[in-house]
Amino acid sequence: MAVSSPDLKAFLLATPFFGGLSDASCDLLVSMLVERSFDVGDTVVAEGEPGRSMFVVQSGELLVSKIGRSGRIIRMASLGPGDFFGEMTLIEMQNRSATIVAQSQTLLYELTARQLYAYYKADIYAYVMVMQNVNRELCRRLRRADNRIAELQMLHASQ
Repeated sequence: MAVSSPDLKAFLLATPFFGGLSDASCDLLVSMLVERSFDVGDTVVAEGEPGRSMFVVQSGELLVSKIGRSGRIIRMASLGPGDFFGEMTLIEMQNRSATIVAQSQTLLYELTARQLYAYYKADIYAYVMVMQNVNRELCRRLRRADNRIAELQMLHASQ
């Protein structure tokens, strides 16, 4: 079910994904979103499965994990209101890179690749803004990952 409300719009405009969009561009993108609700323990996406959509977290907490070579589950990150995930599958059309599980009652807004393409066709300027926003967030995540790798290397070297 597609959604739209002034409160939702205000919330979304405050997230990194929607930053810098005009009212009309934001309204169009909001009209494409589909509301999804998940209970505690529900798997939203699973590592390795095909993915053709991304999600914006309205409420709730989610755990991001990956399966290590040993088969052990590795906790990667936590997500909360305003965060988004799944964008990598829209950019590179690869399977899901991680598993996302709801840690509390969670409300998400989903945007599919098909909807994003329709957005591109309707408003290329806004589409470019959204993709710049996604790229900025991916760069932030890469910098955090670089820092974690460097810390692990330092820890490993000192042992």
